Amino acid sequence: MSPQRPRSIEVDFFRGIVLIVIVLDHIPGSVLQHLMLHAYALCDSAEVFVCLGGYASAAAYGAVLSKRGERAAHNRFYKRCWEIYRAYLLTALLTLLSGAILQRLHLNQPMVSLTGWPMFSSAPVKEALEIATLRNQPYLSSVLPMYVLFAITVPFVVPFARKSPLSALSLSIAVWLAAVPLARLFAIDDVSDWAFNPFAWQLMFVIGILCRERPVPEHVQQSRAGGCLTRLAIAAVLAFAVVKLFILTQPLPGHLKQNLSIERVINFLAIAWLAARLVSNGFIANLARKAPAVVKVGQTGLVCFVGGTLISLIVDTATPHGLSGLSHGLAALAGDCVAIIAVLLLARFWNEWKGPTQPRAAVSGADCR
Repeated sequence: MSPQRPRSIEVDFFRGIVLIVIVLDHIPGSVLQHLMLHAYALCDSAEVFVCLGGYASAAAYGAVLSKRGERAAHNRFYKRCWEIYRAYLLTALLTLLSGAILQRLHLNQPMVSLTGWPMFSSAPVKEALEIATLRNQPYLSSVLPMYVLFAITVPFVVPFARKSPLSALSLSIAVWLAAVPLARLFAIDDVSDWAFNPFAWQLMFVIGILCRERPVPEHVQQSRAGGCLTRLAIAAVLAFAVVKLFILTQPLPGHLKQNLSIERVINFLAIAWLAARLVSNGFIANLARKAPAVVKVGQTGLVCFVGGTLISLIVDTATPHGLSGLSHGLAALAGDCVAIIAVLLLARFWNEWKGPTQPRAAVSGADCR
């Protein structure tokens, strides 16, 4: 059993940033979303979110295992599976209710269609059953069903990754390579129509688990090979940015994200390596200590994700859409600021309501990959 390590303040900081970015990314008129990762890379916040989810899951499993034993660790993640499923149902309900209210008030009609309310209102019983069985996933709730599946596998994947990390990674890559035919094989459950193919995206989750269980040693990062990897990562990130900014003129097909295409994986790994180097030299920890409100968002992940869906819908509806030029830009920027503040306040109020939390210690750079 690997020694228990303190929870990473850097990971909580990254998770907080990603949760805020997810809210901004789902406000169609957002100004700040043009500064986000997807504007300069072929991957986006989804890869970061899922990878950090794997890291946090491995950390949580290890903490329960060391204190209460294997059975308690298994039960914790079966309970977590149920928690995520309930969060999915709540997110779907909030999405549909928002669509119903918007339609009733004749507001933000494009968002009404996105929420799935028109289809639900035409056949509520059928659609409710489809949502409950994960066949139909309204709007922003679509990322949660695969987390339900991932939570079930944690008690098996984490011990496997600890015992044989290379085998765990190899098996994960094999499943990723076979993701499309596997999705078609399970078409009876409409897996092939999920916004995120879980057979593909499990690779990001497993990478996150391996980053926690088998981090890159500090001496490797500081070695000549580590330096070469850093320079290669910088070149890759710049190359992908050039492609995204100057070569691609149309949005990429949705199936590339759905099935986690290889270019998205490579782009993410290059960014992740550079982020790991910033963690290693203490830069991220120092930044996190100066932004405790963002760290708190990361510690309140599921609540902020569910609440963030409602925040993005409200802000998008409240932002005037009839403006143009500078007025439109200022109104959209004000909406972005309101959304960010709302997410920060949600995390703060939730933590105060739940009571004081245990302090999160910063860990060494080698523990944060």
